[in-house]
Amino acid sequence: MKHGKRYVDSAKTVDYTKLYESTEALDLVCQNAKAKFDETIEAHIRLGVDSRHADQQVRGAVVLPNGTGKNVRVLVFCKEDKYEAAKAAGADYVGGMDFVEKIQKENWMDFDVVVASPDMMGLVGRLGKILGPRGLMPNPKAGTVTPDVAKAVTEAKAGKIEYRLDKTNIIHCPIGKASFGAAKLEENFSVLMDAIVKAKPAAAKGTYLKSCTVASTMGPGVPVATLKYGV
Repeated sequence: MKHGKRYVDSAKTVDYTKLYESTEALDLVCQNAKAKFDETIEAHIRLGVDSRHADQQVRGAVVLPNGTGKNVRVLVFCKEDKYEAAKAAGADYVGGMDFVEKIQKENWMDFDVVVASPDMMGLVGRLGKILGPRGLMPNPKAGTVTPDVAKAVTEAKAGKIEYRLDKTNIIHCPIGKASFGAAKLEENFSVLMDAIVKAKPAAAKGTYLKSCTVASTMGPGVPVATLKYGV
């Protein structure tokens, strides 16, 4: 893959023979976020598990203390008696069959998070082939299938993110924007890492945190030391 001059110049500032402490790494990432827009900062964490085995799955959700810097659009599927509570909590869209049909027939996808009450999952299940591949299917582990839809909406708006393994045993998660600065990004990063460590499957053997890199949307990755997390 050919990179532009800005990326190449930024990559020269990174010493790939060392593992940076997280605050130093995030400071470097912010310095290298030179695009004309506010770049998203992501953490990429490779785990010593095998995602092909059900007992080694790592998945959950965590509320980042400083949010993600993104305006999160929330769609809620619930019965009418919960409409007002969901809207009061900040839900952008609230409904039932009307939104199922809108997604199926119009390929409408103007939302970032889907929340559903348990009694609506039979209906929402019809959208599995559409929402599943996009990582938008409501899930109890992520707190997006819950009787308390208002609380789920509040958390999503406050910066709740879901983390899950991909097929290569890596978790990719946004931890904020370059404009946050290293200190706020470090707070978000630490909360995410603590959550992932707590989610370590009992079946996982050997080194759990294999490697970690932080990067901005357009910038190079910076390797992060994970020893302080102890696994």
